[in-house]
Amino acid sequence: MKKAIYCGTFDPITNGHLDIIQRALNVFDEIVLGVAESKTKNTMFDLQKRIKLAQIATQGLRVSVKPFNTLLVDFAKQENIYTIVRGLRAVSDFEYELQMGYTNSSLDSKIDTVYFMPTLQNAFVSSTVVREVLRFGGDVSHLVPQKVLECI
Repeated sequence: MKKAIYCGTFDPITNGHLDIIQRALNVFDEIVLGVAESKTKNTMFDLQKRIKLAQIATQGLRVSVKPFNTLLVDFAKQENIYTIVRGLRAVSDFEYELQMGYTNSSLDSKIDTVYFMPTLQNAFVSSTVVREVLRFGGDVSHLVPQKVLECI
């Protein structure tokens, strides 16, 4: 069974994240969605809420949602998974993700990173955009799954 890890803060999980998950599930049998505790980021939703939203959004998919508070490579070792999935929306993402991919590989040579691009419709969607729209009371119904919208 081929598994991969897709990690982030998912604050909150978006249609862009789901786009990447669905693409990854075309290649992998299962995705472990690692929700980072990330004490250094000022998240809008606490860890338990982000886990719950991710579980709701991925219900019925071959996805398991797990929290983690370690280096990604250590989480991967703990899960016995050595393929990391990352999403690329724009050229600016590529430079950062390439650097992180090389860093992870330098920490554990068994680690591979696979990059997926979302559909054009989701290319601009990020948790940062969603949080900003939410802060000002805007409509995010086109940016997050309906079941997630109902919970936030």
